[in-house]
Order: sequence, then C-alpha cells, then structure tokens
Amino acid sequence: MDVFILLVIHPGREEEVYRKLKERPEVKEIYKVYGDYDIILRISVDGIKALDEFHDSVLRKIPGIEISETLIASSY
Repeated sequence: MDVFILLVIHPGREEEVYRKLKERPEVKEIYKVYGDYDIILRISVDGIKALDEFHDSVLRKIPGIEISETLIASSY
C-alpha cells in the first residue's frame, strides 16, 4: 500500500533526516517542502504491520523528527 508521511523536522536537522530517509528502500519519493511541514515522503509497504514497523524502527529512531502525520492512500 502507498502511504504519504508529512514530517516536521527540528531546525537545522532537515538535511540529515532527508539523507537518512532517502536511503530507505520503502521510500519511493521524498521532497523538501515549504509550509507547515518540512519533508513529505511516499512509502510503499505491504500492510499495516509493515507500516507500524516503519514508524517504530525507522521514523522514531531518526533524531530530529518532531512531528509526523501519516496518510494512507486509498483508491476509489
């Protein structure tokens, strides 16, 4: 399934977080953006368990990520 994750990064850590996430095989697209969020990424995972694993083992282990918002993509 495709998932979009919006991140707020601690000031000054944006480049470090971007580089670490870009290396991950789950990350299919990643962008630095202006506005309320600093980084938006699209990941592809095999289900909710894999998404939980990504959140717990990847996002929560990267210093500098302050807030994340996860949007699960759906088709009509």
